[in-house]
Amino acid sequence: MSPVHRPGAGPDVEDPEFAGQYRLETRLGSGGMGVVHLARSTSGRRLAVKVVHAEYAQDPEFRARFRQEVAAARRVSGAFTAPVVDADPDDPRPWMATQYIPAPTLAEEVKRNGPLVAGEVVRLASGLAEALRDIHRAGVVHRDLKPSNVLLAADGPKVIDFGISRPADSELRTETGQLIGTPPFMAPEQFQRPRTVGPAADVFALGSVLVHAATGRGPFESESPYLVAYQVVHDEADLAGVPDELLPLVERCLAKDPRERPTPDALMTVLRAVGGPLPPLSCAAVPLVPAPRTPDPVSLPGRGSAAARDRRPEDGGVDPGATGQDHGDGTGAATGDTDTHVKEAAPGSRPVRRRRVRRWVTAGLTAAVLLAAGTVVALRHFDRPSPETEAGGTQNSAATSTPWRPWRATLGGGKPTGTGTARPAFCSYGDGALYCAGRGVGAARLDPGNGRVEWSRPAAGSASGDEVPTAPVLSGGLLRVVSPDGTRLEALDPATHRVRWSRDVSGYGGRVHPAGDTVLLVAADGTVRAVDGTTNRERWHHRLSGHTLPSFFAYGDGRTAYAVTSSPDGSRTLVTAVDTERGATRWRHTFTGHLIPAGAGPRGALLLTETDAQSRTTAVVRYEPGRGGVHRVPLTSPVSATSAVAEGGTGYLLCADGGLLAVNTGRGKRGWRLETSVANASRLVATDGRLYFSAADGRLLAVDAERGTLLGQTEPRAGRAGQRYLELVPAPVAADGKVFATAPDGTVFGVDGRNPANW
Repeated sequence: MSPVHRPGAGPDVEDPEFAGQYRLETRLGSGGMGVVHLARSTSGRRLAVKVVHAEYAQDPEFRARFRQEVAAARRVSGAFTAPVVDADPDDPRPWMATQYIPAPTLAEEVKRNGPLVAGEVVRLASGLAEALRDIHRAGVVHRDLKPSNVLLAADGPKVIDFGISRPADSELRTETGQLIGTPPFMAPEQFQRPRTVGPAADVFALGSVLVHAATGRGPFESESPYLVAYQVVHDEADLAGVPDELLPLVERCLAKDPRERPTPDALMTVLRAVGGPLPPLSCAAVPLVPAPRTPDPVSLPGRGSAAARDRRPEDGGVDPGATGQDHGDGTGAATGDTDTHVKEAAPGSRPVRRRRVRRWVTAGLTAAVLLAAGTVVALRHFDRPSPETEAGGTQNSAATSTPWRPWRATLGGGKPTGTGTARPAFCSYGDGALYCAGRGVGAARLDPGNGRVEWSRPAAGSASGDEVPTAPVLSGGLLRVVSPDGTRLEALDPATHRVRWSRDVSGYGGRVHPAGDTVLLVAADGTVRAVDGTTNRERWHHRLSGHTLPSFFAYGDGRTAYAVTSSPDGSRTLVTAVDTERGATRWRHTFTGHLIPAGAGPRGALLLTETDAQSRTTAVVRYEPGRGGVHRVPLTSPVSATSAVAEGGTGYLLCADGGLLAVNTGRGKRGWRLETSVANASRLVATDGRLYFSAADGRLLAVDAERGTLLGQTEPRAGRAGQRYLELVPAPVAADGKVFATAPDGTVFGVDGRNPANW
């Protein structure tokens, strides 16, 4: 895509001119994950094109989730949705084009003109029942039906935003305890048993949407999303103002037990008879959705959290979960990676008969009622005594022989505030120090012994504060830092943070790859430029034969990087091993299928994962250069892997459903599978026979890589009400017997890696 330069700063400054063959004309809206543009097809049809922000396009997990959204949207008939016209989730800037529907959302209509009249609510109910029937027949569970996801088109309501939907044959499952959806429009089972959510949850949401349409509010309301969750699970719905002819139907949709709710077909039968007595509603079986796997006997103590993420506007503003339609006021937005949308119900008219909310309910009581609902709430009170040592508190010294103790700290050196949005840190380790970057912090050095921030410097470049930073890398005696906006590469003295050299890398579109003491820069024409990370001198530059715009992966000795290019149809993958210091080709091989390197194996081997057209991992491949041997180990069934790592000839896959797989590529050893319940996780880290990864709620988990057993996990660190789960979870860092990780509450913390059972 050729960029269009715009005045200002931030990720929206440089918009692409094209998405595939479609010229982007006008911006319709912008969200946390992307921008939606108005475009036209060759025939002149108007399209809404969602283009992912460049910083998220580099994240494999986000790409997997975006593919999931595209796949779900494509399954459903366009009669009741915004049909997908085209998409390319593998583009350097992933995009999806849907038919443009010039219509307001239900949320906007109610906000501007008040609740709908009874006849309009009946027609809305009929249209949404048909839409859900179509969606469920396609094997998709929407999981986030709400007023802002319903377009009031001239030919009937359209259901949009499949960003957190789940196709029935997908491996995607919900992390236990994680809120998936918008609380005022979620079903009880989404709080209690999120891994078992099926089509009946959409019927419950339909009932809540109809209450909003008829009254201007939801059936469950409170200023606290936690209290809303308790009301959904335990209280009766407030149905004051719902038309009498719809009252029995809405009551049945809002049944606490999903087995007591009607199917969309049954709803359509009832709605045809509205005006006379309502016939009994059938509770026939809903379309088949595979049952969740039986958890591994190794259960996770204290797993999950229901901490809130940032609130999103139900009416007006930018809804990061929108599918990119223009709702009349430029509020269309784009995302494919938003799993938890915690917000209050939309404002609107309030009838006289309402359930009163007790304002004196404290955060502690809120946590208690949610625990009763089966959801673990992470409400971390940082003013209470903690078994961990605050940065700047109790420290260790050889003189006193005080044992090393876990710690937590913030990059600014202060205590966690427990408020605001999640600002995670991305860290690395080198020469006895921990180096981190966060939003607004370009680099900081922390003492790994006690978490004390030794120095910190602000982010360089024209960053807006919303970009995702990358971890600083210590190599060749200098700390290399890429500015959050991807325009500048700096090398700092690790002791004084003084800038030793700086280079403008704005022309490389974020294609900056560290490889040992070398930095590889890939230009838009495919030219690779190698820069000495210590001196900033160019070592070599040339194009690699057969590679148009290669991605680089570096493992092991620091002097070898693997350039990877796949054919457009995914039938072939070219991998070239490059000597990073001289630019010479060590070896090259063309593999059958679409392959992605996972890590180095023994004796110079390279392990790769093979994926199919739906981006599901189907096999682990081991290649031994020189011998020419390609050994493919197929999986029993494809999985949606979000992270892959290799160690000692074994490939480890962390899946979107929380499953962790070990696939051994040698002989005589078997693999294993462990259910972790972590659906949104960081990249896997493998070292010294252990696997480490972080969860979106701030937990750090350790797994025995040989046996596939859980060794331990930390408590959730999602912060107090108003903070979010992490959308992009930073990977932990394991070094010198310690493990360091970051959390949504804004902290960096360190634990003893020798005994995870005591975490």
